[in-house]
Amino acid sequence: MYQILHKEKLGPDIWLYRIKAPDVARYRKPGQFVIVRISENGERIPITIADVDNEEGSVTLIVQAVGKTTLEMTGLNPGDAVPTVTGPLGKPTHIENVGRVLCVGGGIGIAPLYPVARGMREAGNHVTSIIGARSADLLILEDRMRDASHEMIITTDDGTKGCRGFVTDSIRNLIDIGDSFDLCVAMGPPIMMKCVCDMTREYGIPTIVSLNPIMVDGTGMCGCCRVTVGSAVKFACVDGPEFDGHQVDFDELITRLSTYRNQERESLERFGSESGCRLDAVLEGGRA
Repeated sequence: MYQILHKEKLGPDIWLYRIKAPDVARYRKPGQFVIVRISENGERIPITIADVDNEEGSVTLIVQAVGKTTLEMTGLNPGDAVPTVTGPLGKPTHIENVGRVLCVGGGIGIAPLYPVARGMREAGNHVTSIIGARSADLLILEDRMRDASHEMIITTDDGTKGCRGFVTDSIRNLIDIGDSFDLCVAMGPPIMMKCVCDMTREYGIPTIVSLNPIMVDGTGMCGCCRVTVGSAVKFACVDGPEFDGHQVDFDELITRLSTYRNQERESLERFGSESGCRLDAVLEGGRA
């Protein structure tokens, strides 16, 4: 069993957990993830490792309550334990000194971007970060991202913090004033990553993205996480989760992500009905 050491609310429906998992913490590298089960017969969910504390033997996971399992997880508190934290899984980010690196994160995608940005800076790169969200209350890890970057720009769709607009607007603004980049790393919603890649392709900036397809076992056995990269079929859990963004078929990825939307909605509604609780109470951190 893996004990929850710390729980912190970062924003509406977004929670940070530190979980005791010393072996995972010892071997984890930026870009890798774990598979978590919150009960013996529960769903397996992939979550990127946002940080580690080797002294404490813990991994930091950031969870957004969007479905039945992630919603149920918000009812767990320090002292509780989960049966499975499997990892680290996936290929780590290839980190080297390439020069000037642009790190772009959207929404919950800022969580996996943070260790990559920090690793790129520690490798000697000049790191410029752009982080965005729909509104100010959905921005996460702002202070950590600032520490990992030489410059940081904040954008919000509604203008409640930083620049009003999308992360792509800020990318274009930087290029228009003469900034150049040797590499872009983009993590966030698929449509955001697609738009970033369309722009960086236009300017000839190599771009790495981290994909989040449907995933079950995390070892390449089930094939659920298949994505098309160039002319090849890849499995995000073992071939990724990071790929050349200019080669990813984002339209296929977005379509596949909606495959079980109706079932996911039914599961969430059934969870609220069977547990006899209000879903908003769970989101506030109460137990089901």
